[in-house]
Amino acid sequence: MATEATDLTVSPNLANVPRVDFVEDVDSFMKQPGNDTAEVVLKKQEELHNKFKFMEYNLNLKKTRLKNQVPDIKSSLDIVKHLMVKKDKTESMSTKFLLSDNVYAKAIVPPTDKVCLWLGANVMLEYEINEADDVLMKNLEAAKKSLSQVEDDLLYIRDQMTTLEVNMARVYNWDVNRRKEEKEAKS
Repeated sequence: MATEATDLTVSPNLANVPRVDFVEDVDSFMKQPGNDTAEVVLKKQEELHNKFKFMEYNLNLKKTRLKNQVPDIKSSLDIVKHLMVKKDKTESMSTKFLLSDNVYAKAIVPPTDKVCLWLGANVMLEYEINEADDVLMKNLEAAKKSLSQVEDDLLYIRDQMTTLEVNMARVYNWDVNRRKEEKEAKS
């Protein structure tokens, strides 16, 4: 039976989200040191809830970024594979490439065994086609793994928030009942 509302041991996930234990016995929980009044406890729980909301927001941003990154990597991988097939041919190929949002340029690409990849932070590096294929495959696997971890972290955060919200309701209801009993005792 768990009596602590916030056991700050961290989950096995990478986001290091604190674990919230369900408060089964509110009376004994409220007698623990630091739980002087319901207002103090609710304030602590509300602060933790806000932290969870902040973590959830940041993870959702990361998830969106990764969801956009995976198709981009796949597209680059497809292009590299296409260039691998065409590198031994003698004829050039005609293509269009993206300059900026909705702006494309037409290009004639001669057979090549080298490509340039954007690595991020305004860095581009030239690779042999086979190396580029390996780099893109590793990046794709890393992005998929990271996306999976972010989704797991989001599920964990939502579980912790639900438990915390239930605990907050239980403490609030305990305080309402306590005040009601005090009022009846005075009457």
